[in-house]
Amino acid sequence: MPHLPLAGEGQSASVSTMRDRIKGKRLQELYDYDRATVHGIIDRAMICNVGLIRDGYPVVIPTIHGRIDDTLYIHGSIAAGNLNDLRRGVDVCVTVTIVDGIVAARSLFNSSMNYRSAVIYGTTRAVEDPAERDAALRAIAEHVLPGRWGDARQASASEDRQTRIIAISIEQASAKVSSGPPEDELADLDLDVWAGVIPVSLVAGVPQPDPQLQPGVVLPDYIAGYQP
Repeated sequence: MPHLPLAGEGQSASVSTMRDRIKGKRLQELYDYDRATVHGIIDRAMICNVGLIRDGYPVVIPTIHGRIDDTLYIHGSIAAGNLNDLRRGVDVCVTVTIVDGIVAARSLFNSSMNYRSAVIYGTTRAVEDPAERDAALRAIAEHVLPGRWGDARQASASEDRQTRIIAISIEQASAKVSSGPPEDELADLDLDVWAGVIPVSLVAGVPQPDPQLQPGVVLPDYIAGYQP
C-alpha cells in the first residue's frame, strides 16, 4: 500500500519542513505513515479537530467530516466565521483520536491509554463545483450514518445556498497507534497492584423515535443495527 509522501520525496523545502513536524520524535515504533492506516483512522473516528490561526490566535474546530481519497471534507453554515476563513485557502492541522482502552500499569509513570490517532497537515479550499459538493455531502452523511443518504430528504436549493463545504487536502499525515498490556519496569512486577487494560469503546443505544414520527414508519435496518 503506498504511503503518504515522506520528507524529500519530490516535495518542496517548505513541505519537507512541514513533514519533519509530523515525524515521531519519541516512541517512534508507535508511528505509521502508511496511507491505508491514516485513512482507516480518519474513517473510524466520529469527529475531527481542525486547527488554524485566525486573527493571529489559534483556533480548533471540532466537527464531523467525510473523506474521499486524499481529501477531507467538512461543512457548516455560510455564517460561520471559521469556515469563512477556511474558504480562502489556509494551512491547517487536523487531528483525530480513537480511545481503545485505559492501560493501568503498576506505576503511574507507565500508565497510559491504548489509542489510534492521526495528525494531518493540508490546505483548505471552498468547494463550489456542484458535483463535488454533492459527493462531499454524501461522504459526510455516510460517515455519520451509513445508509442515510439514500433515505433522508436531500437538501433544497435554499438549504444548499446556506451550506459551506470546505475541502482539506491530506498533504502530510502520520498515524500513531498504541495497543497491548502495560509495560512495567521489571522491579515493579512483584508489586501487589492490579495491572491490565480496561477496554473502551463507543456503543450505540436503542434508537429513540421522534415523538412526531408518522404512524407506520418502520425503523430502517441501518439504524436498528447501527454500530459506531
